[in-house]
Amino acid sequence: MEKELIVNVQPDIVEIALMNEDTLVELHQEETNASIAVGDIFLGKVTRVAGGLRAAFVNLGFKKEGFLHYSDLGPQINSHFKYLKQTIEQSAAPSLTNWERESEIDKEGEINQVLRRGKNILVQVTKEPISTKGARLTSEITLPGKFCVLVPFSDIISVSKKIKDPEEKQRLKDIAANLKRPNIGFIIRTAAMGQSSEALQKDFKELLKTWDALFNEIHKKKAPVKIYSEMSKSFTILRDLLSEDYKKVVINNSLVEKQVSEFLYNISPQKAKIVKGYSSTKDIFEEYGVTKQIKKSFGRNVPLSKGAYLVIEHTEAMHVIDVNSGPKSSKMGDHAENAHILNLEAATEIARQMRLRDLGGIIVVDFIDIKNPEHRKELLQKMKEEMEPDRSRHTILPLSKFNLMQITRQRTKPAIKIETAETCPTCEGTGKITSPLLLTDTISEEVDRLFYEANHDSLKLVVHPFIEAFLKQGIYNQQRRWFVKHKKWIALSSDINYHVTDYKFFIPDDNTEIIL
Repeated sequence: MEKELIVNVQPDIVEIALMNEDTLVELHQEETNASIAVGDIFLGKVTRVAGGLRAAFVNLGFKKEGFLHYSDLGPQINSHFKYLKQTIEQSAAPSLTNWERESEIDKEGEINQVLRRGKNILVQVTKEPISTKGARLTSEITLPGKFCVLVPFSDIISVSKKIKDPEEKQRLKDIAANLKRPNIGFIIRTAAMGQSSEALQKDFKELLKTWDALFNEIHKKKAPVKIYSEMSKSFTILRDLLSEDYKKVVINNSLVEKQVSEFLYNISPQKAKIVKGYSSTKDIFEEYGVTKQIKKSFGRNVPLSKGAYLVIEHTEAMHVIDVNSGPKSSKMGDHAENAHILNLEAATEIARQMRLRDLGGIIVVDFIDIKNPEHRKELLQKMKEEMEPDRSRHTILPLSKFNLMQITRQRTKPAIKIETAETCPTCEGTGKITSPLLLTDTISEEVDRLFYEANHDSLKLVVHPFIEAFLKQGIYNQQRRWFVKHKKWIALSSDINYHVTDYKFFIPDDNTEIIL
């Protein structure tokens, strides 16, 4: 399974497309001037303690205050306060390895027993601000590396649950035990599979340096202030996702290309060769087919085969997905079997859409009616299989008696929303049309259906003059490709009164319009 990473660097935003066998499966967007991101560490100031909510609101230096719940303080919050105080007093970070921790707080305690208004506190962002809500915070600070995650004030040693091989899991645990130091726990990441003890040791030492550098400068800061930010989205995706499956990383910016190459060389020298520069004047997303897939995938209606489609709606509390069979597929074969096939296809696309749009929170899917118990079980299993590669934590519930499937998916930032409609050139912006970029694909699908299903011997296609010129362009043009594929001829003509996206099929003998 070949994977590619396409990085589109613009002055104010970086867009990263993850391609799997030329299919867009994830799209990440990072504003270069983004102020708050997951993983950022702030020296904040408590502005309000809400006992009824068991939570505190923390000033991070932005308009929206961060939200810190008692359960996110962590049992070692008193040790955090002590370490922070000593760091500021000594103008340097105390050594964690011979440092005495404070007693843990009561899990069922009250937040006003731990925090008070005006107190400085070290917090890390776990969820970006969404809508009217501020960032979700935690005091259990962690520092992620390529192969492991540093967990200060802890003695935890654990291995990623995604590593299933018992022997490999034990090997990594043995390496971790040799690296273990007092008051410093760490988690072995999935990327550590097959890595040597030297590679893990190097990663662990780099994280310790980062921790010391972070605290050695903290005495110079005044709350509220950001004191640590993860590397850019380009690097974090490479760090977290890059595996042997990736064959190419294409970047349209020479400076970023150089930085990524150096980064990859440091963690995996052989991988640095897969980074390629892109210098063409043509947009990199258009060249690799990303733009077309974005326009096709981010609309309210997402097409499936045989005329079926998904309808995706967003609300403040949840996302709703309706699986619609469409007028064409409902006429084909046994209804129950046909509905089952469409539901399985929809499950694949829904899993892709959740990753692509980064849908989080509650997702409710209204599948086509299913009465067969075996079909219901198979659909649930299919959805679980398709969601397995998803890195976000998720839960999938069986179909209810109303054929609704409820899914929860970890939400750390707002869902990606892209306007796929273009301003209509005919009505000068007063209406919207489907992107012309997809027109030839739509016409080709209708041609296939009319020849295969309706069994027409020949067809006449009338389009706008611009579209006619495009379909006839070149020696082996689209009109000839249709003939080679179906061994049947399609007569092409144009009508200047048609809108650029309008088209109609006719029976050539009597010029009768075919109702699609």
